[in-house]
Amino acid sequence: MTYAPGRLHEEVAYVAYHFHWRRDDILDLPHAERRTWVREIARINTRVNEGG
Repeated sequence: MTYAPGRLHEEVAYVAYHFHWRRDDILDLPHAERRTWVREIARINTRVNEGG
């Protein structure tokens, strides 16, 4: 299974921006774990933006 480089960069940037983690630390995460963090950040952002 290949992983689109653009999508990978998007995930790394998203996690790095919100959690201030280093690029290499994010890239070292297994794909499934990185996707979990992306979903969690999105959930937090949704909650904050809705005022809850």
